[in-house]
Amino acid sequence: QVQLVESGGGLVQAGGSLRLSCAASGRTFSDYAMGWFRQAPGKVREFVAGITWTDGITHYAGSVKGRLTISRDNAKNTVHLQMDSLKPEDTAVYYCAARWGTVVANWFRYDYWGQGTQVTVSS
Repeated sequence: QVQLVESGGGLVQAGGSLRLSCAASGRTFSDYAMGWFRQAPGKVREFVAGITWTDGITHYAGSVKGRLTISRDNAKNTVHLQMDSLKPEDTAVYYCAARWGTVVANWFRYDYWGQGTQVTVSS
């Protein structure tokens, strides 16, 4: 059974940093892509960043490029999202997701999801 477990969310002031982690288990993820999405109240779930397990190719949404960095630790089956220079508009529940193949921005094309972790950025 595939499990994705996020951790690392919390409350931070604008300009601060947080590091989210997603621990994956239950199968081999070598041919999979991992994505981070976020959803704020009343808004649609949006793509934030993605990475492929095998070659580490990364993709970012324009709104976070240069501030957020996605990485993976193959030995620990864990994906991280380093978030720097946080803004109040980054406030959302952040989800980790997995799909076979390449990174895509459409949330409905991902097969597995974590439970989410809340990130709140105060002004």
